[in-house]
Amino acid sequence: MKESGLYIHIPFCDHKCVYCDFYSITKFDEMDRYAAALEIEMKHYAALFSNSHYFTSVFFGGGTPSLMPPRLIEGIINSLHKFFNISADAEITLETNPGTVNFETLKSFKSSGINRISIGIQSFDDEDLKFLTRVHNSKEAITTVRQAAEIFTNINIDLIFNLPNQTKEKWLLNLEQAINLPVSHISAYSLILERGTILNKLVKEKKVTISDEDYDAQLYGLTIDFLTSRGFNHYEVSNFTKVGHECRHNNHYWRYNNYLGFGTSAHSFMNNERWNNFRSLRLYMESVAEDSTAVASRESISAESSHDEYVMLALRSKGLDLNEYETMFANKIIINSAKLIEDLIAKKYLYKEKGLLKLTGKGYCICDEILVKILFP
Repeated sequence: MKESGLYIHIPFCDHKCVYCDFYSITKFDEMDRYAAALEIEMKHYAALFSNSHYFTSVFFGGGTPSLMPPRLIEGIINSLHKFFNISADAEITLETNPGTVNFETLKSFKSSGINRISIGIQSFDDEDLKFLTRVHNSKEAITTVRQAAEIFTNINIDLIFNLPNQTKEKWLLNLEQAINLPVSHISAYSLILERGTILNKLVKEKKVTISDEDYDAQLYGLTIDFLTSRGFNHYEVSNFTKVGHECRHNNHYWRYNNYLGFGTSAHSFMNNERWNNFRSLRLYMESVAEDSTAVASRESISAESSHDEYVMLALRSKGLDLNEYETMFANKIIINSAKLIEDLIAKKYLYKEKGLLKLTGKGYCICDEILVKILFP
């Protein structure tokens, strides 16, 4: 049986942040019907995959999944256990935002089966939060983390760097605040302009200015140095963890494992085939009612694409297992890019450790450039 992950998209959100490209809606009247549709979709895929895969992670993403009542989250988790082979120690994550939960709701989510919380803080600076159009302030963010720590032992927080007018000193204050909180995992992302977002429109209209790539790389390098010197392991491009708290679910993505996604806009990757669901709630509900699925598009992964995706994801995370790679892909990179790889090692962008080819902190700063050179020599 193949180890795999399960993702559930909960699209409900109190408002749309200026930078967000994820599918979300601000009307909550369809929550019960949506939960019922999820169960239909899950049952359909269980018939195809429950006997060949076992699942070690469940991730509720959004949107803001914590806006869904704990009774509905519990019902979804119960259905997953009913339909799929889920390991007894499965990591079950719920995304939440400060200002949308309190101590009692967090306790209810723990009782429903959630054992990991991911909190979308983005910044501990109130001016930054105002720019990002977040619903919370820094005090509420800190309170939410401390409340969660009374209930959960596995807590992630999300932070964003390279915001307009964000100095290095300002970003370091964010990181200082983060490590002084009871968190086991930090995801630190560079602000990305996504097409169709309000922020992208503001930048195009020159109402907002984003710093250039060089400054972004400096902030990223600062992040790596700061967190790794304070006990956090840098195990994926944007993710840092204390020992024993790597995100099991995201490791499925980074290690090219299989995963099933349910709900609006959810993506799946199973047995070398990838598909995604409709982004529209209406289309999703109609499609599930009609044939138990809501697939908007589907593709089979070619051998060439499979190779490139495997290498890209491995180098972005735990490193390229050279023995496993040689078995799977007959030495393509080792032969075609051997000289380049040795040169990158000499310049301290890469290093080898216990059979793994890994990026250094310096290498992570130009990760995309390195991948292009290795994959297309």
